[in-house]
Amino acid sequence: MSNASVIKISLTGAYKELKQTKEGKFERFVRQLTRLSPERSAARLHKEMLTAVHQRSANLGTLDDIALDEFLAKAVAAVQGRDLDHVSFDEIFAALREISGRTLGKRHYDVQMIGAAVMLRGGLAEMQTGEGKTLTAGLAAAAAALVGYPVHVISVNDYLVERDAEQLAPFYARVGLSVGTLIEGMDIPARQSAYACDICYCSNKELVFDYLKDRITLKGSPSAIPLQVEKVFGRENRSQNLILRGLHFAIVDEADSVLIDEARVPCIISRTVENEDQHALMHDAIVLAKKLTDEDYRIDKEARRVTLTDHGRYRLIELGDELGGLWRRVQWREQSVNQALSALYLYEKDEHYLIADDKVQIIDEFTGRTMADRSWEYGLHQMIEAKEGVPITGEREAIAKISYQAFFRRYLRLAGMTGTAAEVRSELQDIYRLPVKKIPTNKPSQRKFLADRYFASQEQKWLAVTERVRELHNTGRPILIGTRSVADSETLSELFKDKNITHELLNARQNAEEAAIIGLAGEAFRITIATNMAGRGTDIAISDTAIAEGGLHVIATEFHEAARIDRQLFGRAARQGDPGSCEVFASLEDSLVKQHAGWVVRLLISILGQKFPQFVGKLVLRKLQKKVEKAHSNIRASLLESDENLENLLAFSGTKQ
Repeated sequence: MSNASVIKISLTGAYKELKQTKEGKFERFVRQLTRLSPERSAARLHKEMLTAVHQRSANLGTLDDIALDEFLAKAVAAVQGRDLDHVSFDEIFAALREISGRTLGKRHYDVQMIGAAVMLRGGLAEMQTGEGKTLTAGLAAAAAALVGYPVHVISVNDYLVERDAEQLAPFYARVGLSVGTLIEGMDIPARQSAYACDICYCSNKELVFDYLKDRITLKGSPSAIPLQVEKVFGRENRSQNLILRGLHFAIVDEADSVLIDEARVPCIISRTVENEDQHALMHDAIVLAKKLTDEDYRIDKEARRVTLTDHGRYRLIELGDELGGLWRRVQWREQSVNQALSALYLYEKDEHYLIADDKVQIIDEFTGRTMADRSWEYGLHQMIEAKEGVPITGEREAIAKISYQAFFRRYLRLAGMTGTAAEVRSELQDIYRLPVKKIPTNKPSQRKFLADRYFASQEQKWLAVTERVRELHNTGRPILIGTRSVADSETLSELFKDKNITHELLNARQNAEEAAIIGLAGEAFRITIATNMAGRGTDIAISDTAIAEGGLHVIATEFHEAARIDRQLFGRAARQGDPGSCEVFASLEDSLVKQHAGWVVRLLISILGQKFPQFVGKLVLRKLQKKVEKAHSNIRASLLESDENLENLLAFSGTKQ
């Protein structure tokens, strides 16, 4: 289909985004009533849509390419310029489904068309892993772009961005749509070119930081009026320097990860402030912190916070007097040592960060990947550099900041998809006005969940995992073992080497080999140890031989802080009706216990843990997980409230950014 066949409406005359207003009690009441509306009405509409698509599809298979193009062009012309809520996509879906079959060899299943319809209406499609969300997003993106909406398809990392865009490129080209791919390291002109396409594939982090850069360029005002005035009077046209062209329609893949898990930390653009004297002071702070004892400070690992005791403050007065200078100033001394204590005792190498090329690189706890261009704020990053003895970089000074909650609520239309939304359905609805619709599976699931197994110590757990892998390996089934950190993955890998168990290791140090390792992980007799890199979005193709032996078996080696992350790992097995199984091996020394257990749980573990680990583990670990999920939800709510208060304050003062 040529680009001239369909004339898309223009939404690029100004920097489009949705202005957020504070929700009143009445609006919230109405929205909550809407949430309670029966699912039967939606199911009826979807059934009617599928019936219409199948009726129209009956004759499309007999058309040649030219006639099929004409059919699609006519269907698009009839709905161009309309709000997506008032568009019937029956004919467009039927044509796109036929074209997908001809170009990709894949025709959309009914459940994929339902998922696309949910997203076009501004909802979140909860589709089980392995149900073909890439193709589903492609259908929704193509339909919206043909109607005239610039579309952002947002994934959690560059690997998925490139993979999905490449897979669907022939389909998009066939219907006359341009597709851009935006990944880390691209320069500004390349970014502008990618965003200028009908459909742009990008990661959430790259997208939000590009938006912040535009906010700086626009000096906080996305209004069309200043841009038009500049153009009329021949002044410097800021619109030429913008990276994005507004926030029109977003399809967020793995939406719960992006909109929930990663929403605890705001996105900040900062500039480097070099200060050699500061570097020396940070080394001094680490030295001072190491001189303190347990009675000088309290560590709250759940809140990731260190608090000095009165005894510690008095001890610091003595130590500060010895050093002199700034160390005699109370505020400076206590803040610096607090950050140093955090660097020493709250942030662990190969769990929260790794050292690569003599630099501290943050590990994304949700994806298992490094974030080479990211740094912790308020001097923490530099404290960790001082702790590890690597060159200290300049401290970062914030110049622009936004939370994920505030950013994604600015889209004219927000949609998403994920396999794990049930646990956070209310939060997605309340924060993002994003209703969750559960989509049925294309084929009945054959995934088998085996009983959780608990051990008193990590050492006992690793030995049990090793024996279980030996047992399963003899059957020929492929095995995927999920670990929470780089350190754990390497600990298990070394144990396997000692036991002569051939395996592949995938963590943030092997990200260059990711595609090759995942590509073979479904072969018979294959054993793969991986961090969260093998979780969300990873499609492990299972060989016929492996399917005959029972399919992929997944072992989780501890519970994550959110049950949804565990479910994502389990979702690698038994996809699209294939056989497969999963189980959990956890210990009473896992991170969940170390970082979040209170004194009652610790006492219970100390008394009964060694003799009855199965009983104690079953009693406390999943409850701890729910406790952490609730705490994280409160953090996100607090961040959103802080964002809204700041917006109101800046608007009142006339300096809104």
